Amino acid sequence: MKKRILLTAGLLFLMAVLTGCTEYDQPITSESKGFWNEYIVYPLSMLITKMAEILGGSFGLSIIAVTIIIRLAILPLMIKQTRSSKAMQAIQPEMQKLREKYSSKDQKTQQKLQQETMALFQKHGVNPLAGCFPLIVQMPILIGFYHAISRTREIANHNFLWFDLGAPDPIYLLPLIAGATTFIQQKMMMAGTEANPQMAMMLWLMPIMIIVFAINFPAALSLYWVVGNLFMIVQTYFIKGPDLKKQPAAGGAGGAKK
Repeated sequence: MKKRILLTAGLLFLMAVLTGCTEYDQPITSESKGFWNEYIVYPLSMLITKMAEILGGSFGLSIIAVTIIIRLAILPLMIKQTRSSKAMQAIQPEMQKLREKYSSKDQKTQQKLQQETMALFQKHGVNPLAGCFPLIVQMPILIGFYHAISRTREIANHNFLWFDLGAPDPIYLLPLIAGATTFIQQKMMMAGTEANPQMAMMLWLMPIMIIVFAINFPAALSLYWVVGNLFMIVQTYFIKGPDLKKQPAAGGAGGAKK
Protein backbone atom coordinates (compact mmCIF):
# COMPACT_ATOMS: atom_id res chain seq x y z
CA MET A 1 0.00 0.00 0.00
CA LYS A 2 2.79 2.40 0.93
CA LYS A 3 4.56 1.63 -2.33
CA ARG A 4 1.41 2.47 -4.27
CA ILE A 5 1.03 5.78 -2.42
CA LEU A 6 4.66 6.64 -3.11
CA LEU A 7 4.31 5.69 -6.76
CA THR A 8 1.16 7.83 -7.12
CA ALA A 9 2.88 10.79 -5.47
CA GLY A 10 5.87 10.34 -7.76
CA LEU A 11 3.67 10.28 -10.86
CA LEU A 12 1.82 13.43 -9.76
CA PHE A 13 5.14 15.14 -9.13
CA LEU A 14 6.42 14.07 -12.54
CA MET A 15 3.30 15.48 -14.17
CA ALA A 16 3.84 18.80 -12.40
CA VAL A 17 7.47 18.92 -13.50
CA LEU A 18 6.61 18.08 -17.11
CA THR A 19 3.90 20.74 -17.10
CA GLY A 20 6.44 23.29 -15.96
CA CYS A 21 9.01 22.12 -18.49
CA THR A 22 6.64 22.78 -21.41
CA GLU A 23 6.59 26.47 -20.42
CA TYR A 24 10.33 26.80 -19.84
CA ASP A 25 10.78 29.53 -22.47
CA GLN A 26 7.69 31.53 -21.50
CA PRO A 27 8.14 34.55 -19.18
CA ILE A 28 6.56 34.17 -15.76
CA THR A 29 4.10 36.95 -14.92
CA SER A 30 1.04 37.53 -12.73
CA GLU A 31 -1.03 36.47 -15.77
CA SER A 32 0.58 33.02 -15.99
CA LYS A 33 -2.00 30.31 -15.39
CA GLY A 34 -1.85 26.88 -13.82
CA PHE A 35 -1.05 25.57 -10.35
CA TRP A 36 2.68 25.24 -11.10
CA ASN A 37 2.94 28.87 -12.28
CA GLU A 38 0.58 30.53 -9.81
CA TYR A 39 1.66 28.83 -6.58
CA ILE A 40 5.30 27.90 -7.11
CA VAL A 41 7.13 29.66 -9.94
CA TYR A 42 5.53 33.13 -9.78
CA PRO A 43 5.85 33.53 -5.97
CA LEU A 44 9.52 32.54 -6.21
CA SER A 45 10.00 34.97 -9.11
CA MET A 46 8.45 37.76 -7.04
CA LEU A 47 10.71 36.84 -4.10
CA ILE A 48 13.78 37.20 -6.34
CA THR A 49 12.54 40.56 -7.67
CA LYS A 50 11.68 41.99 -4.23
CA MET A 51 14.97 40.79 -2.78
CA ALA A 52 16.81 42.53 -5.64
CA GLU A 53 15.04 45.77 -4.74
CA ILE A 54 16.12 45.38 -1.11
CA LEU A 55 19.73 44.67 -2.18
CA GLY A 56 20.10 47.79 -4.31
CA GLY A 57 18.86 46.35 -7.59
CA SER A 58 21.42 43.51 -7.73
CA PHE A 59 19.78 40.38 -9.09
CA GLY A 60 23.05 38.50 -8.57
CA LEU A 61 22.98 39.15 -4.83
CA SER A 62 19.25 38.42 -4.86
CA ILE A 63 19.79 34.94 -6.37
CA ILE A 64 22.45 34.22 -3.73
CA ALA A 65 20.22 35.43 -0.89
CA VAL A 66 17.07 33.63 -2.06
CA THR A 67 19.02 30.40 -2.70
CA ILE A 68 20.27 30.48 0.90
CA ILE A 69 16.78 31.32 2.24
CA ILE A 70 15.22 28.40 0.37
CA ARG A 71 17.98 26.01 1.43
CA LEU A 72 17.49 27.07 5.05
CA ALA A 73 13.72 26.59 4.72
CA ILE A 74 14.09 22.99 3.52
CA LEU A 75 17.02 22.24 5.86
CA PRO A 76 14.84 20.27 8.35
CA LEU A 77 13.71 18.03 5.47
CA MET A 78 17.30 17.51 4.36
CA ILE A 79 18.37 16.62 7.91
CA LYS A 80 15.53 14.11 8.20
CA GLN A 81 16.44 12.60 4.83
CA THR A 82 20.12 12.32 5.78
CA ARG A 83 19.35 10.72 9.14
CA SER A 84 17.04 8.21 7.47
CA SER A 85 19.77 7.39 4.97
CA LYS A 86 22.31 6.89 7.77
CA ALA A 87 19.88 4.60 9.63
CA MET A 88 19.46 2.48 6.50
CA GLN A 89 23.23 2.32 6.05
CA ALA A 90 23.68 1.15 9.65
CA ILE A 91 21.56 -1.97 9.13
CA GLN A 92 23.00 -2.86 5.72
CA PRO A 93 25.28 -5.61 7.15
CA GLU A 94 22.27 -7.33 8.77
CA MET A 95 20.25 -6.97 5.57
CA GLN A 96 23.09 -8.55 3.61
CA LYS A 97 23.10 -11.51 5.99
CA LEU A 98 19.36 -11.95 5.41
CA ARG A 99 19.85 -11.89 1.63
CA GLU A 100 22.54 -14.55 1.92
CA LYS A 101 20.36 -16.64 4.26
CA TYR A 102 17.37 -16.45 1.92
CA SER A 103 19.22 -16.51 -1.39
CA SER A 104 16.78 -18.89 -3.06
CA LYS A 105 14.49 -17.25 -5.64
CA ASP A 106 11.40 -19.33 -4.92
CA GLN A 107 8.30 -17.48 -3.77
CA LYS A 108 8.14 -18.83 -0.20
CA THR A 109 11.77 -17.98 0.47
CA GLN A 110 11.33 -14.45 -0.89
CA GLN A 111 8.22 -13.96 1.26
CA LYS A 112 10.22 -15.07 4.28
CA LEU A 113 12.96 -12.60 3.31
CA GLN A 114 10.40 -9.78 3.16
CA GLN A 115 9.01 -10.72 6.58
CA GLU A 116 12.48 -10.87 8.15
CA THR A 117 13.42 -7.56 6.52
CA MET A 118 10.29 -5.82 7.88
CA ALA A 119 11.02 -7.28 11.32
CA LEU A 120 14.56 -5.87 11.07
CA PHE A 121 13.17 -2.43 10.18
CA GLN A 122 10.81 -2.55 13.18
CA LYS A 123 13.57 -3.72 15.52
CA HIS A 124 15.76 -0.72 14.67
CA GLY A 125 12.88 1.74 14.19
CA VAL A 126 13.77 2.31 10.53
CA ASN A 127 11.20 3.38 7.94
CA PRO A 128 12.58 2.70 4.42
CA LEU A 129 10.20 5.31 2.96
CA ALA A 130 11.10 8.04 5.47
CA GLY A 131 13.86 9.36 3.23
CA CYS A 132 11.54 9.62 0.21
CA PHE A 133 8.92 12.02 1.59
CA PRO A 134 11.36 14.93 2.24
CA LEU A 135 12.69 14.47 -1.30
CA ILE A 136 9.17 14.61 -2.78
CA VAL A 137 8.43 17.82 -0.85
CA GLN A 138 11.64 19.69 -1.60
CA MET A 139 12.10 18.84 -5.28
CA PRO A 140 9.13 20.93 -6.57
CA ILE A 141 10.51 23.90 -4.60
CA LEU A 142 14.02 23.58 -6.04
CA ILE A 143 12.76 22.96 -9.60
CA GLY A 144 10.30 25.85 -9.23
CA PHE A 145 13.14 28.15 -8.18
CA TYR A 146 15.13 26.98 -11.19
CA HIS A 147 12.17 27.91 -13.42
CA ALA A 148 11.72 31.24 -11.65
CA ILE A 149 15.30 32.23 -12.44
CA SER A 150 14.98 31.11 -16.06
CA ARG A 151 11.63 32.78 -16.71
CA THR A 152 12.06 36.08 -14.83
CA ARG A 153 13.02 38.33 -17.73
CA GLU A 154 14.35 41.17 -15.54
CA ILE A 155 17.27 38.96 -14.53
CA ALA A 156 18.57 38.76 -18.11
CA ASN A 157 19.06 42.54 -18.22
CA HIS A 158 21.51 42.66 -15.32
CA ASN A 159 25.10 41.64 -14.74
CA PHE A 160 27.00 40.43 -11.70
CA LEU A 161 30.75 40.26 -11.10
CA TRP A 162 32.29 39.48 -14.53
CA PHE A 163 29.25 38.00 -16.32
CA ASP A 164 25.83 38.92 -17.65
CA LEU A 165 23.13 37.00 -15.78
CA GLY A 166 21.16 36.40 -18.98
CA ALA A 167 24.08 34.99 -20.99
CA PRO A 168 26.54 32.10 -20.49
CA ASP A 169 29.75 32.86 -18.58
CA PRO A 170 32.19 34.13 -21.27
CA ILE A 171 35.28 32.68 -19.54
CA TYR A 172 33.62 29.41 -18.40
CA LEU A 173 34.83 29.91 -14.80
CA LEU A 174 31.38 29.65 -13.22
CA PRO A 175 30.54 26.36 -14.99
CA LEU A 176 33.84 24.87 -13.81
CA ILE A 177 33.13 25.97 -10.23
CA ALA A 178 29.62 24.51 -10.51
CA GLY A 179 31.08 21.18 -11.68
CA ALA A 180 33.77 21.13 -9.00
CA THR A 181 31.36 21.92 -6.16
CA THR A 182 28.94 19.28 -7.47
CA PHE A 183 31.75 16.70 -7.34
CA ILE A 184 32.78 17.71 -3.79
CA GLN A 185 29.19 17.69 -2.54
CA GLN A 186 28.49 14.24 -4.01
CA LYS A 187 31.77 12.87 -2.67
CA MET A 188 30.86 14.05 0.83
CA MET A 189 27.35 12.59 0.56
CA MET A 190 28.81 9.20 -0.41
CA ALA A 191 31.19 9.15 2.56
CA GLY A 192 30.49 6.16 4.77
CA THR A 193 28.49 4.33 2.12
CA GLU A 194 29.46 1.13 0.35
CA ALA A 195 31.02 1.96 -3.01
CA ASN A 196 29.56 0.44 -6.17
CA PRO A 197 30.14 1.02 -9.89
CA GLN A 198 26.87 2.92 -10.35
CA MET A 199 27.68 5.42 -7.58
CA ALA A 200 31.23 5.83 -8.85
CA MET A 201 29.91 6.56 -12.34
CA MET A 202 27.40 9.15 -11.06
CA LEU A 203 30.16 10.81 -9.01
CA TRP A 204 31.85 11.79 -12.28
CA LEU A 205 28.86 11.93 -14.62
CA MET A 206 26.85 14.53 -12.69
CA PRO A 207 29.64 17.16 -12.51
CA ILE A 208 30.34 16.72 -16.22
CA MET A 209 26.65 17.17 -17.05
CA ILE A 210 26.46 20.27 -14.86
CA ILE A 211 29.48 21.79 -16.61
CA VAL A 212 28.03 21.10 -20.06
CA PHE A 213 24.66 22.60 -19.10
CA ALA A 214 26.24 25.59 -17.35
CA ILE A 215 28.37 26.43 -20.39
CA ASN A 216 25.24 26.76 -22.52
CA PHE A 217 22.72 28.10 -19.97
CA PRO A 218 22.44 31.68 -18.63
CA ALA A 219 25.01 32.44 -15.93
CA ALA A 220 22.18 33.15 -13.45
CA LEU A 221 21.49 29.41 -13.34
CA SER A 222 25.18 28.60 -12.86
CA LEU A 223 25.27 31.06 -9.96
CA TYR A 224 22.27 29.28 -8.43
CA TRP A 225 24.01 25.89 -8.79
CA VAL A 226 27.25 27.15 -7.24
CA VAL A 227 25.56 28.77 -4.23
CA GLY A 228 23.31 25.75 -3.70
CA ASN A 229 26.28 23.37 -3.89
CA LEU A 230 28.34 25.44 -1.43
CA PHE A 231 25.41 25.44 0.99
CA MET A 232 25.07 21.67 0.61
CA ILE A 233 28.81 21.18 1.22
CA VAL A 234 28.64 23.11 4.50
CA GLN A 235 25.38 21.37 5.46
CA THR A 236 26.79 17.91 4.71
CA TYR A 237 29.94 18.67 6.71
CA PHE A 238 27.95 19.45 9.84
CA ILE A 239 25.42 16.62 9.43
CA LYS A 240 27.87 13.90 8.38
CA GLY A 241 30.96 15.31 10.12
CA PRO A 242 31.80 12.13 12.09
CA ASP A 243 31.45 9.98 8.95
CA LEU A 244 33.69 12.31 6.95
CA LYS A 245 36.38 12.27 9.64
CA LYS A 246 36.27 8.46 9.96
CA GLN A 247 36.39 7.87 6.21
CA PRO A 248 40.23 8.00 5.71
CA ALA A 249 40.79 5.80 8.77
CA ALA A 250 38.20 3.31 7.56
CA GLY A 251 39.87 3.19 4.19
CA GLY A 252 43.24 2.61 5.84
CA ALA A 253 41.84 -0.15 7.99
CA GLY A 254 40.31 -1.82 5.00
CA GLY A 255 43.65 -1.69 3.21
CA ALA A 256 45.40 -3.23 6.21
CA LYS A 257 42.98 -6.15 6.31
CA LYS A 258 43.64 -6.89 2.69
